[in-house]
Amino acid sequence: MPIETPLLEQHRSAGAAFGEFFGVLLPSRFTDFESEYLAASGAVGLVDTNFRALFSFSGPDAQRYLNALLTSNVRDLKPGAGTVGLLLTPQGHILAEIETFLSDGGILVSSHALVRERTFSTFDKFIIMDDVTLEDVTPSTGTLDLVGPQASAVILEAAGVDLAGLPVLAHVEATLGSIPCRIVRKTWLDCPAAMIIVARDQLATLWRDLESRVRAQGGAAVGMEALNSIRLESGTPWFGHDYDDKNIPHEAGLEQSHISYEKGCYTGQEIVERVRSRGHANRRLTELQFPVAQMPAPGTKLLLGENEIGMVTSAAFSPMLGRPIGRGYLRREHSALGTHMDAGGAPAEVILPPRLAKHSAT
Repeated sequence: MPIETPLLEQHRSAGAAFGEFFGVLLPSRFTDFESEYLAASGAVGLVDTNFRALFSFSGPDAQRYLNALLTSNVRDLKPGAGTVGLLLTPQGHILAEIETFLSDGGILVSSHALVRERTFSTFDKFIIMDDVTLEDVTPSTGTLDLVGPQASAVILEAAGVDLAGLPVLAHVEATLGSIPCRIVRKTWLDCPAAMIIVARDQLATLWRDLESRVRAQGGAAVGMEALNSIRLESGTPWFGHDYDDKNIPHEAGLEQSHISYEKGCYTGQEIVERVRSRGHANRRLTELQFPVAQMPAPGTKLLLGENEIGMVTSAAFSPMLGRPIGRGYLRREHSALGTHMDAGGAPAEVILPPRLAKHSAT
């Protein structure tokens, strides 16, 4: 059974439809796909992102300890800064995607509820001689996100925080309306976005307040269906959908965004460096389009003639192209742009992510 968002009953009362995303039952849509897609891409969308798991680290060895486990450079973080990386197995497979936020009071780590227990136990088992205290704060904490060009305006009005003036993954303690929270600067379609971390017992109140502010900016509450479409148009992979513990970072295209090559040793580094020195992985997460209306399900085999060359990981309808698009793993020799193949009896083709292609053309 999927985990339930703590806002489940509130969303049900609002008439939301639900789906499973990241192993969590979340709103797939509140009204209709088209209006939510437009809100998230052209105005501002309020998103229930309680698919996250949150852990706190404290103690004098916490920063050094995390730096030795993660692919990101935690060693050089300053208070108020954040970074994104991966927790790997010794064989280089991806156990979790990890965002790390350093403050004067300690370190907050964000992962996915889908792998909450595994991530906690992995963090915990290596604390032996280190002066580190680890706590799972997921039960007492929740998150909401604001995305779209007007997200900055909502945050500035409600909390007095200028998102545009913050580096990506920088974070500040603030009061949003009357509710204490931590605001993390994210990016959505090249615009500042916000991840808001708040006490779980304040989630419902904050949702109502932000929904009113979002509507005043021409936006709306947005379900995961619209977000999924936009992130596929942008070529953004999702943990638990497009990559997991069956994959290494280079296969998922994370070798530039999630790995520091200057930080020193960490778990799984030997495999990462081996693939790096070879120059490529044998298969690669690739953008696809499907010219027919029916979308292939995750796990659908990709065939060239009678030969299996890959597998679909995710798919959604793209309003930009007027047809379904998706992502899937293909063997490196079959991943060139324009390559045609079969996806469960329907045609498929390798393409550039539509939003990246549009940007390149302009």
